[in-house]
Amino acid sequence: MERNMTEDPLFPDCPIRNILSRIADKWSLLVIYTLDRAGREATRFKELQRSIPDISQKMLTVTLRTLEDDGYVSRTVYPEVPPRVEYALTPRAHSLLPHINALMDWAKENSDAIMADRRKARRR
Repeated sequence: MERNMTEDPLFPDCPIRNILSRIADKWSLLVIYTLDRAGREATRFKELQRSIPDISQKMLTVTLRTLEDDGYVSRTVYPEVPPRVEYALTPRAHSLLPHINALMDWAKENSDAIMADRRKARRR
């Protein structure tokens, strides 16, 4: 799967579209949240995959690479047999966490009303 790269031809210097397309996809925020919830410095790939059971190995790999490319996740490879790879949040990701948590709180507060509105819309 190709990673998202959005560039608005009218506003090429505006970072909002590009950044949001990368972190607001189906998996990125969940991976960041899960790495934070692990409560330790680094998490191995399989541990992360077990924590997000509905993500495929390929999607987790693509998501981690995208997050690494953008500086949200660091990847450390240990020269062992078998190789050990660990992922950790960077300071950039830690600075994003309060915003993720605020969004989650907002979603929890508004979830019942949003679901009710969706049901009403389906009945129309």
